[in-house]
Amino acid sequence: MTIKEVEKQTGLTRSNIRFYEKEKLIEPLRNDKNGYRDYSEKDVEYIKKIAYLRTLEISIEDIRNIMSDKVPLEEIVEKQAAAIQTQIEGLNKAKDICERMLASGNISFEELQVEKYVLDLEAYWNDNKPVFKLDSVSFLYIWGSLITWIMITLLCFLIGMLSYAKLPVEIPVQWYNGMAASVVDKKFIFAYPLACICIRFLLRPIIYVRFLVNFLYGELITEYLSNYLCFAALSVEIFSILFVHGLIKSVVAVLFIDTAVLVGILIAGIAKIMHLKETAG
Repeated sequence: MTIKEVEKQTGLTRSNIRFYEKEKLIEPLRNDKNGYRDYSEKDVEYIKKIAYLRTLEISIEDIRNIMSDKVPLEEIVEKQAAAIQTQIEGLNKAKDICERMLASGNISFEELQVEKYVLDLEAYWNDNKPVFKLDSVSFLYIWGSLITWIMITLLCFLIGMLSYAKLPVEIPVQWYNGMAASVVDKKFIFAYPLACICIRFLLRPIIYVRFLVNFLYGELITEYLSNYLCFAALSVEIFSILFVHGLIKSVVAVLFIDTAVLVGILIAGIAKIMHLKETAG
């Protein structure tokens, strides 16, 4: 059957079905006559099962392991149920405290007395350690914020404006062994802030779809990587200006430093967040 028929039978969108194919969770045969995908009834059933497990927030990797018989479905469902129960208990406690605060009448930050709602303060802090651990990686959220993107984009534009008059008629866009391999009109200096805009509004949604489905913190990773690409654009812009004035020769070193520092921060932050998830569970 065609993908249009699969969409009708499953109620899922074409992008979802294609994604499961990309992840090798289903592998439909090809029609010998026209080369189009030919989905079987088994493929349709697999697609529905995969989508159903995704609604339970079971990861793609866990689903892959289930389908390859590396781990039984029952084990994954038990683990997921336990994780959800832990979340429910935490949310119920927070809900009870919120209701007690509201029931006490008018409340304000100045008049808030924590001990009124928490009998054992030390035990309460211990129960909420994951929150404080998450605070320790707040820098990761800063790197992935919209404000950071705006600042990088504006900085790209400002640097272009300030340097434009002193640039030669042509500036390099490709380099080889410390020499300009390709040059363009100096107006190209404004392509860097434009690249930041394209990354944010065109590339970012693609990255978002890829990471959101596979990772609990997919949205955060998407924002971080998008801003990293913008930061790389800013670095190349600065390098181009320094290069034409003979102050620097290798763009590879600049990008390597960018990657080492920013990806290092990302790995450290995600590692802390994943550890937070494990301790919370």
